[in-house]
Amino acid sequence: MTTKSCSRRLAACAALAACATGTALAQTAAAPATPATPEHTLTANVGLYSEYIFRGIAQTGGKPAVQGGFDYAHSSGFYAGTWASNISWLEDFGAYNRSSLEWDLYGGFKNAFPGQDDWNYDVGLYYYYYPGHKNENVSSANTLELYGAVGWRWASLKASYTLSDNYFGTRPTGEKSQGTWYWDLSATYPLPDTAWALVGHVGHLDLRNNGSGDFDASYTDWKLGVSYTVADGLFKGTELGAYYTDNNAREAFYTDLTGYDTSKARGVVYVKKTF
Repeated sequence: MTTKSCSRRLAACAALAACATGTALAQTAAAPATPATPEHTLTANVGLYSEYIFRGIAQTGGKPAVQGGFDYAHSSGFYAGTWASNISWLEDFGAYNRSSLEWDLYGGFKNAFPGQDDWNYDVGLYYYYYPGHKNENVSSANTLELYGAVGWRWASLKASYTLSDNYFGTRPTGEKSQGTWYWDLSATYPLPDTAWALVGHVGHLDLRNNGSGDFDASYTDWKLGVSYTVADGLFKGTELGAYYTDNNAREAFYTDLTGYDTSKARGVVYVKKTF
């Protein structure tokens, strides 16, 4: 092989190497970068429910509820929010003569345990506010709770402790119900490769200074249901769901003045949108 032929072959190899290197660099540069977690996040939600059920007990006397709220979250794990719903139970039980709103305020800190991405913790305060006019000799329904939770992927165990004088104005024996506990074991299991999820919950109310017989206000409740979240299109992020709920609460204690048993078993359907 002549010196000239060798030089031409070396030049061709160098050119191919340069092209290959340039292509590799172009491919590297074109690869999408992992989006950074935003420092501040603000979301809103609104929902329509066939009935408002709270801890197994009806809040709207068999009627529909419109609910919604706003949430702020910081990348550190701090969060705060507000939420509201129409209610009727305070008037239905004769506790308030004008009250049709529940307005909640809450804040806390939620984050993963160090080195454990599947496990997380959540601690905070939750305040339930009921504007309106209560009747004489009736305790205020406004309730402040301290809560703490441990979560694993799609399941969590949460404990709520009443800091205010009474648990939603409840005093079966006339004594304050401060120090009441509510335990909540919940799960939302996403079915693989679908937009469906199974929803389950078991809760237990341990009322401080509880009564006995028909005045026993403590109970255990549960629910089981399904949800579907729209993945694309105009209604992306809309959640449709249905669940069945029941408990072992005393019917006599939880039946309002209209004769409606707020503790009876029932099915609920809903539609919810998060923005």
